[in-house]
Amino acid sequence: MKEARPNRRKFIKASATGAVGVTAMSMMNNKASGASVLTGALPPPIRFSAIGLNHGHIYGQVGAVIRGGGTLTSFFAKEPDLVAAFSKRFPQAKLARSEKEILEDPEIKLVVSALIPDERAPLGLEVMRHGKDFMADKPGITSLEQLQEVRRVQKSTGRIYSIMYSERFENPATVKAGELVKAGAVGKVVQTIGLGPHRMNPKSRPQWFFDRKRYGGIICDIGSHQADQFLFFTNSTKAEVVASQVGNVHYPQYPEFEDFGDMMLRGDGGTGYIRVDWFTPDGLSTWGDGRLTILGTDGYIELRKFVDIAGRPGGNHLFLTDQKETRYFDCSKEPMPYGWQLINDIVNRTETAMSQEHCFLATELALRAQKQAQRIGHKSKT
Repeated sequence: MKEARPNRRKFIKASATGAVGVTAMSMMNNKASGASVLTGALPPPIRFSAIGLNHGHIYGQVGAVIRGGGTLTSFFAKEPDLVAAFSKRFPQAKLARSEKEILEDPEIKLVVSALIPDERAPLGLEVMRHGKDFMADKPGITSLEQLQEVRRVQKSTGRIYSIMYSERFENPATVKAGELVKAGAVGKVVQTIGLGPHRMNPKSRPQWFFDRKRYGGIICDIGSHQADQFLFFTNSTKAEVVASQVGNVHYPQYPEFEDFGDMMLRGDGGTGYIRVDWFTPDGLSTWGDGRLTILGTDGYIELRKFVDIAGRPGGNHLFLTDQKETRYFDCSKEPMPYGWQLINDIVNRTETAMSQEHCFLATELALRAQKQAQRIGHKSKT
């Protein structure tokens, strides 16, 4: 009998549900990755709200903040089916009458959103202008014009505009890799290779999913995950796009859709190659065989984030090869500190979860690569 394959959206929702029961204190008793080990007292609890539930990533976003000690107070969405599902998952949150009710509530310190991608930056601008911090699903910004305005308002208000690059923040294997790289396990990082394949499932997708103006294009969308990881693991603070290409190779019936994209990046800390696509076959046991290779001067790390094809069960597999041996790490129980760090930053006005410039630079690289990309395959109407 054929086993049922894990569905990505169901997995995201299930992960968020489990996260509700995990306290920030339990996280602090484990090793964190990336920057440092979490120590000290919990930050004061904050109240937060959600506006826009159009992508299932909202469940991971909410789960991360709850894990970090946040209290979900309210939410707003226009779609009755999305409201019903969210209310069932988080019955403690009340449905607000409007976005304005949340924006003008002085008790709310943070707004998280998974609106349709091109609507996220305009909402974030309003959130910051109302004196609140903002966390968007990726892509958090879909054009260079939006990015310019977001940078301007963020600087003038001093608020946090965070983008949930979940393939790093919410993936335990990537969290563990950050810890190992910081400890010098592979020497100086020379290059990252990020592969982000996805399963299409066109019948389950909303109309905006196929409109490049709404989702920003394939590199802007799922490529922004990879740009973030490139900057993080090479420790680059300056970077440029060397080359990029996008295309609609297999779906001419959706002329504004892009199913393939890749780009080469060069930073002041290393280089990177990124490939993203919508070609995951139905025969794979999960929605995508996402991988990340981190090449160092003294070794390399390979992450098999969601599946070890024909190998170990489950996800979050890390392989480390250095000058002495090859080791395997099961990272499924690694803590994920992003939610705790973000709340700490909100309370203390710091940048421990992610610097604001890093957040914007990762998005800028994806946007520039998208804009200058050569097109292959079927041509769109525009």
